Amino acid sequence: MQFGKKKVSCNLLEKDNGLADDEREEAVGMLEESPSGIAMATNLPGTYSSMNMDSSNPLRVRTLHISSAILAAKSQFFYKLFVGMKESQQQHVTIQIHVSEETAVMDLLKFIYSNALSATTPTGVFDVLMAADKFEVVSCMRYCSFLLQNLHMTTDSALLYLNLPSNILMADDVQLLTNAAKKFLAARFVDITKFQEEVFSLPLLGIEAVLSSDDLQIDSEDAVYDIALKWARKHYPKLEERWEVWSSHLCHLIRFPFMTERKLRKVLMCSDFDPELASKLVIEALFYKDEAPYCQGSIAAEAGNALHHCYVQRAYKYRPVKALHFETPRQQCIIYLDLKRDECVRLFPVGRVYTQTFHLGGRGFFLSARCSMDQQNGSHCFGLFLRMQEKGSESFAVDYEFAARISPDEKYVRKHKGDYIFTRGMKVGCRNLFGVDWTTFLDRDSVYFINGILYLRAEVTVRQ
Repeated sequence: MQFGKKKVSCNLLEKDNGLADDEREEAVGMLEESPSGIAMATNLPGTYSSMNMDSSNPLRVRTLHISSAILAAKSQFFYKLFVGMKESQQQHVTIQIHVSEETAVMDLLKFIYSNALSATTPTGVFDVLMAADKFEVVSCMRYCSFLLQNLHMTTDSALLYLNLPSNILMADDVQLLTNAAKKFLAARFVDITKFQEEVFSLPLLGIEAVLSSDDLQIDSEDAVYDIALKWARKHYPKLEERWEVWSSHLCHLIRFPFMTERKLRKVLMCSDFDPELASKLVIEALFYKDEAPYCQGSIAAEAGNALHHCYVQRAYKYRPVKALHFETPRQQCIIYLDLKRDECVRLFPVGRVYTQTFHLGGRGFFLSARCSMDQQNGSHCFGLFLRMQEKGSESFAVDYEFAARISPDEKYVRKHKGDYIFTRGMKVGCRNLFGVDWTTFLDRDSVYFINGILYLRAEVTVRQ
């Protein structure tokens, strides 16, 4: 089929917007490889038709002579258009575009001929991308996506890229652009507590990009949940709207298995949720927390790609733990803390790991693991400590015990025990939990790490 031999007049029409005639009819130079072209005109994007020049809303015409063969080779839109022209013996076709699209369409035609664009700004390139999608010029969409990924990105431009129409987002090359926009927003608001005012102003697509990040610098998943709750109440004041946005979007961003039991209980009582959804999320989280680490890995793997991130720990300031509470025969809390070998390596020489708060007898407690100095021989070693959060003058007496797994079975071996009366937020613990120096503790053949994980348990009981 030889499109180039078909004569098609090319008319670009635009609304009369008060410009002078010489401005409206500015010459546009195009290579003319054959006496053929296209006719484009109107303010109804994405359609083509014959124009009635007697319309009460007159349009201005711009004539271009270009090769229909080249257009058909680069654009499915024009290919199908010229096929229809041949079948109907039509010689003049009008393609309707809005006046605001003129610059982008002209740049698109330039790209079809030269594989280059005049646009250099993010807004200009973005407009060409939209025009390329409308006229199905895949190579130009790919090129625009590449340019936008490498141009300076801002919060506004990133949100613009995320808000592309769904049909454009389906293109693989454009998906790279939206992924870059998500990464930009995640990095821009990685220290989310410093930018809460800006975060609370983000639209849904923006908050999704931020809360999806594994690298958020935040105290705990409890804090992530609180931010999402506050954001939803601001943007969706109606309760039924919040139910919908939580069920369809936000609940998939919160990593409930790493929230504290106390906060999970608040989720159950929260009116922002569908009660059935809240119950499902909390039960799943508790089941996950109760499983052994290797079983947790299986749960995460079975969840599939869509939900796998829900079982990935972020860069929390306070380490998630599993806490079991008992009221009889005495008030007691058993805390399980698992640390990877790489995490322990990073503790040297003055690093520390703090856990989430757990509660006993109405008081808040947390564990801290760190590289300590053995006062007897001056060597570095692994230390584990219990701290009370409250700093009041009232004393609180506890018995405590630290244990660790040193064999593949599920049994823990006691390493240290004692009793203590807490006042004013003091701490108690053991500087050298395993009785060995730091090098021996971290040795590759160390018995303290099972499959690269250090398993610790702390029992804290209220003294009678």
